[in-house]
Amino acid sequence: MSSDRRATLAIIGGSGFYDFFGDDATTVEIDTPYGAPSAPITIGEVEGRSVAFLPRHGRKHEYSPHTVPYRANMWALRTLGVRRIFGPCAVGSLRADWGPGTVAVPDQLVDRTSGRAQTFYDAGGVHVSFADPYCHELRTAAIASAGDELTSRDHGTMVVVEGPRFSTRAESRWFAAQGWELVNMTGHPEAVLARELEMCYSAIALVTDLDAGVDAGEGVSAVDVFAEFERNLVPFKALVRRAVAAVEGDDTCDKCRVLTGTGVQLPFELP
Repeated sequence: MSSDRRATLAIIGGSGFYDFFGDDATTVEIDTPYGAPSAPITIGEVEGRSVAFLPRHGRKHEYSPHTVPYRANMWALRTLGVRRIFGPCAVGSLRADWGPGTVAVPDQLVDRTSGRAQTFYDAGGVHVSFADPYCHELRTAAIASAGDELTSRDHGTMVVVEGPRFSTRAESRWFAAQGWELVNMTGHPEAVLARELEMCYSAIALVTDLDAGVDAGEGVSAVDVFAEFERNLVPFKALVRRAVAAVEGDDTCDKCRVLTGTGVQLPFELP
C-alpha cells in the first residue's frame, strides 16, 4: 500500500463530526472480513503527521449506535497501519456542573449495551486486559490540548447504553448514583475492539446535554444534541487537532500491547 494510503494515527468522528480534511485528502475504500466500514476512510495531514479519519455513523449519519459496524471500522484502520486512535464523541452529562460545552477525557467505561458483536475472538480462548480501557499516553495528549474555548475535565466514567433511545429518568438517576459522570451510546465496543487489535485508544467527549435524571435537565432530544454539538464543533475540532499534534510516537504503547509476547495463540493473524 502506498505511503499516501497509510496512517499510524486515526480519528473516529462521532455525531455531527463527519469530516476533518479538505478536498486534498486521499480517500481509501477497504473491505474487511466483517464487511465494509462506516464510510470510506480519508487520509490527510495534521502538523506533518499522516492521519486517517472515519465518520463513525457514516457520512450522512446512516448508522444508529447499535448498527455501527464497529469490527469493520477497527479492522480497516489497523489494515491502514493505524496504531493509535482518538474517538471524539457526543455525550450526556450526569452532573449538573458538567454542562453542555464541557469536554471530558474519560478514564473509565461501564458497558450497559446488549446484543452487539464486541470481540474479534469468538474462538481461541483469548482474553485481553481492560482494567484501564483508555490509553494513558493518548489521554495525556488530549488533556494537555484543552484550550480556553471549552471547559475541560481530565477524567470521567462513561456509561455506554444500547440506544438508540435515550435513558429514562430512573436509569439516569441510577447511573448518577453510581458516581458516573457521562452517558454515551458508542464508546463500547469501540474501545475494547481497539485493545484486542493492540491499538491505543482514547475517547474525547463533548457534553451536549444534561441527562434526564439530572435535576436541571428537561429530558434529551436528538435535535438539541445535534444543535449543541454544531455550536461547539469548531473549537472541538481544534482541540482534536492539538491532541493529534501532541502525540509522541507512532506505535502502540507498551500498556496497550496486551497480546504480543504473552504466548497467547491467536486464531488469526493481526492485519
